[in-house]
Amino acid sequence: MERVLVYTAAGCHLCGAAVEAVREVCGDRFVLVDITGDPELEARYRESIPVVEIDGERAFTYFVQPEALRSRLG
Repeated sequence: MERVLVYTAAGCHLCGAAVEAVREVCGDRFVLVDITGDPELEARYRESIPVVEIDGERAFTYFVQPEALRSRLG
């Protein structure tokens, strides 16, 4: 299975829904990355979280549709 990462941060109002959508498709087979307090990750993702990456490639920003995620994962 592909490696799925979800970048989130404290206070992100869209992150909960994105994590739920990923969990619906992947179960517990994804990595949750909190960017809070990491200057490099905050610089890269702060304005675009939640971000979902699949095998190192950005797949979703802000919103995740479970059907689209299933399709991307094959």
